[in-house]
Amino acid sequence: MKTFLIAILTIASLPLQAQQVESLPPTRQALPSFGGVGGGYSLRQLTDSALKNNFATRAAHHDIEAAHEQRREAFTKYFPNVSATAATFNANRGMAKMTLDPQTMISPELGAALAQSFPPEAMAALAAPMNMTMMKSGVIASVTAMQPVFAGGQIVNGNRLARVGEEVSELQLQLAEQEVERTVSQYYWQLVSLYEKLATIDAVEALLADLHKDVEVAVRAGVAMRNDLLQVELRQNEVESQKVKLRNAIDIVKMTLGQYAGIEPSRLSPKGEGSRYSFEIDEPDLSQQDIPELPPLGREGVGLLPEYSLLQKQVEAAKLQKKMAVGKNLPSVAVGAGYNYHNLLDNDRTFAMVFATLSVPISDWWGGSHAVKHKKIELQKAQEQLEDNAQLLGIRLQKTWNDADEARQLVEIASRGIKQAEENLRLNRDYYRAGTSTMSNLLEAQLLYQQARDRHTEAYADLQHKLLLYHQAGGE
Repeated sequence: MKTFLIAILTIASLPLQAQQVESLPPTRQALPSFGGVGGGYSLRQLTDSALKNNFATRAAHHDIEAAHEQRREAFTKYFPNVSATAATFNANRGMAKMTLDPQTMISPELGAALAQSFPPEAMAALAAPMNMTMMKSGVIASVTAMQPVFAGGQIVNGNRLARVGEEVSELQLQLAEQEVERTVSQYYWQLVSLYEKLATIDAVEALLADLHKDVEVAVRAGVAMRNDLLQVELRQNEVESQKVKLRNAIDIVKMTLGQYAGIEPSRLSPKGEGSRYSFEIDEPDLSQQDIPELPPLGREGVGLLPEYSLLQKQVEAAKLQKKMAVGKNLPSVAVGAGYNYHNLLDNDRTFAMVFATLSVPISDWWGGSHAVKHKKIELQKAQEQLEDNAQLLGIRLQKTWNDADEARQLVEIASRGIKQAEENLRLNRDYYRAGTSTMSNLLEAQLLYQQARDRHTEAYADLQHKLLLYHQAGGE
């Protein structure tokens, strides 16, 4: 008789509970904010913002600009090297000194003829030696232009090496952008997962509140045990604790995502007492998302990866560096022209000239041969690293596909788990109404349902992140 009364009262008091369980919302609606069209920031908007504002991408753009300037600098080596030099000096004595002895310069016949024309005093002066100094002070100036004709290929290979450096910086920017996309995706889907869990918690709280009210009525009527009411209240406390932790986790992830994407936080008070990221995101409806089939990534896709291109550039740079090391040990030829001025002899003197130079690094051959061998070893090392890492990249492609396909299957399994948990919850609810099951079994069924939804949320968020890795690995 008692079992019959419990069943009658339970059936009468739990219609709201049944409606609540059957209408658990699949997602939480995004709150109005200053973000995208749907009231919040979409994943694309957050990614674009991070690509513009994140330090990693800004640094990569700076590296590209620096590489551009380095290539332009290398190109100037093709042109003549023009230089201007000027110097002035004033010494304490002349830098050139000479003694003139007229007796050694005048023949006896000329001396006899001069004696007849000049007075004896003048002839006596000519007989004494004379000291002369020159270049005590002066000014020297010149303008020269040197055009390299042959430099062992250093100029040509230097320009090619600068171009390789420019291409490397562009590949590094591509890698930096991919890393930013992965990080934003990870934070975004982590935030979606937390919001979905919070939505589940809200629905469970409503279910437990209705269940608490109905069981409380049954306890007062004497047809239910107080232990059932205590079990519901304990479960409510547990759910409330989970909600507090979820809200804190949401705040932390939102702050991290906002800072990474370059979103300015809003102030909590005019006095500046802290700041908070108040933006929201556009949450997808997980119940309406199609799970795509993923074609395998072939080993030929390795060539599409920027990491593989970087390894190729490393080999190319090693080849050019070896050629430049060889070029340093070859003769260099240059032609030039100049215009010069000096007043070293107390007269302004200007003149132009053309010249050619040949430089042969004889002593450098000893150390240069070892430098060339060093560069050959570096080239061999780069080629072997390319082959080895190409194999590793092929393995990474396979793992990326495996992870994405595994995540897809886990979502399908989790979707079936939700349906099974729903049916289990319905049966336990009916059994409790009929008095053939306990409150513990009903609350356990409710917990299993909550866990099933959480597993589906986590699996779907993980799938979306793995899909991004899959598409990046495919060169998209």
